[in-house]
Formats: sequence, structure tokens, C-alpha cells
Amino acid sequence: MRSAGPSKRGGPAARSRPGAIAAVSAWPLDAAMNAPFEIASGAETEVRNVLVRVSLADGTVGWGEGAPISYKGETQASTLREVGSAGASLVGEDAAGFRPLLERLDERLEGRGAARAALSMALLDAWTRRHGMPLRMLFGGAEDRVRSDVTVTIEPPERAKASARRILALGVRTIKIKVGKDPDEDLERVRAVASVSKGLRLMLDANCGFGPSESVRFLARLKRLGIVPVLFEQPARQGDWKGLAEVRRRGGVPVAADESVQSRADAWRLARERVADVVNIKLMKYGLLEAWEIALLCKAAGLGLMIGGMVESSLAMACAAHFAAGLGGFGFVDLDTPLWFAADPMRGVAIGRGGVYDLASVKAGIGVVPRRAYAL
Repeated sequence: MRSAGPSKRGGPAARSRPGAIAAVSAWPLDAAMNAPFEIASGAETEVRNVLVRVSLADGTVGWGEGAPISYKGETQASTLREVGSAGASLVGEDAAGFRPLLERLDERLEGRGAARAALSMALLDAWTRRHGMPLRMLFGGAEDRVRSDVTVTIEPPERAKASARRILALGVRTIKIKVGKDPDEDLERVRAVASVSKGLRLMLDANCGFGPSESVRFLARLKRLGIVPVLFEQPARQGDWKGLAEVRRRGGVPVAADESVQSRADAWRLARERVADVVNIKLMKYGLLEAWEIALLCKAAGLGLMIGGMVESSLAMACAAHFAAGLGGFGFVDLDTPLWFAADPMRGVAIGRGGVYDLASVKAGIGVVPRRAYAL
């Protein structure tokens, strides 16, 4: 596997301090998927992520993953370039001062969430591994496990029903259903999933595919069928704040903002204007520092918390699980994408039965490392 990012080594000063960052390396994380992951805006058919390694002078290694977000203009190639450039600036710095280092990365990589996430993840994994601390403790240690939903993507009703049965067989009873492409087909998909078992906890995610009027009509049609979702995520276009408020006011279900919240400023606006009930925090949108600050802001404002992600391996998903468990109070957890990998490129903490990420056994760091075939 070729290295696509420079491995930078510091001089004598870096090597003399055990906690100093000695090297930052990055390369492609390419993996096959067992099925397309289709949402309103398109389908993912292969994984093209970025793997990052931060090495400390004492030999401690931390790992991070970046999943480029296409609607933000990110690609694997651009993320590798950004990680290589920003990572070089970390070499020789002491990982113990991780907060100013994360602030520096945020400033340098403004708007480049995947690169921020990969570097900040690897840095904090290295630091907490060196100190024998599970990553969740850095965020507060509120809990030691989280329970994820599992998603039914945009697919025909019969396939959606089969997917729902497989999800139930995993012991999961919270199902997230992708909608936003065609209201009639979406309705049949939701109805098919709901028919599999009584008492399912159903969430909808339109991914900006519906406008507010379509979303309100869609909820009304579901209500006539006796189906009331526990959450409707992003039921309006990305910049349509009034649309989110309209669905919240008229739809009769809690509304979550995902694509609408791309920064601290967006989260602050949401807290002021109350156009949604819940914020979906994704590490790939912000990196760990900004995600941390947004979560605390939302908590202080009384907004509900959701943790989600892009199509990510167990490395990034387990990191997100540590983040949510450590902070506590996440009412919605959506960390299921490792189930779409044809083969898991990672070993360690993984999504288990019931959708549970059990972090209690993690003694240091994230508790996930790449398998030999994926690590240089």
C-alpha cells in the first residue's frame, strides 16, 4: 500500500521528549462495501477514506481516520494533501499541549472537517494511549457504552423489509430510514420497515432531499398509516432555517439538524432561533475540538444531542462512540456504517449485538488499530 502523505520527523528536541510528536503519516484507506449506501443526494459504493498515524518520541502510536464529505468539496486526494501539510506542522510539538495544537489545526484547516478529524483523532488517540487512559475519559467519562441504531438506505420496499429483518436479528430495534428522493417510494419503504415488528423506534433522514412542505405532507401521510417517527432529520434544504422551523412547528415530531449545522456559528444560531430540537454532531464535519465545543454549547442551550458519521470504519465510529459516551446525554446514536464494509479493516472495539459499542474494556486510547494489510 503506497504512502500518500509525508512522514515527517523532528530533530533532537523532538526525540528528547517522550511525549513529543516524532512523525505524522497518512495514506489512503480504500475498502470494498458489501452494498451501496444510498441517500437522497447519492450513493456510496466504495470506501475512499484516509488513515493517519501520529507517532510519539517514546514509540506510542495513535490512529485517526478521515472520511471526505463530497458536498463540502472534499476528496480523498485533497484530504491527504491537507493532512500532509498540517501534520508536518505538528512534528516536534509536545502532545501534552493538545488543546493549542487542536486550535492550530482548526485555524489551518478551516472548513476541512475530514482532515481535522483524522489528525485530531490520531493526536488524541496517541496522547491517551501514552497516559493509559481510554479516550472517553478525556471527554468526561460519563458512560462506558452507547447503543446505535442501524440504517435502511434508499432501496425498494421488499429489500427494505428484508434489511429491517436482518437489523432485528442483530437485536436492534431503532431503525433509521433514508428518505427524501421520491415521496411515494419513500412512504412504501417506511411502511415496509414498520410492518416487520410492532413497537419499532423509527427515525427518518431526508438529507436535504425534501423541502418543508414535502416533509410536512410526508409526516401527515405516515400519521394516517399510524406511523409516527421519533425523529425527522434534516427535513429541509441546508440553508433553509425557516423550513426547519416550519417542520418543527407543523410536523408533530422532533426535528434534527445535520447539514444545516456546519460550524460553531451555525450551532449558536440554532440555539438562539430554536428551529430544531436536536443537532447531529459528526466528527467529520468539524474535527474533535469543534465537535466538542458544539456539543457543550448544545447541552447548555438544552438542545438534544445526536452522534453520527459518514461511511467510516470501526476506527472513526469507535472514536465517535468514545466522544458520545464520555460527554453523555446523547439521545440518538447513529454509528452503524462499519456494517457496510465487506471486510473490517480494523480490529478492536466494534459495533456489537444490539448496536452496542462497549467501551468498558478499553484501557487506553480508542481501542482500535488497523489490520496489518491496511497499516504501513
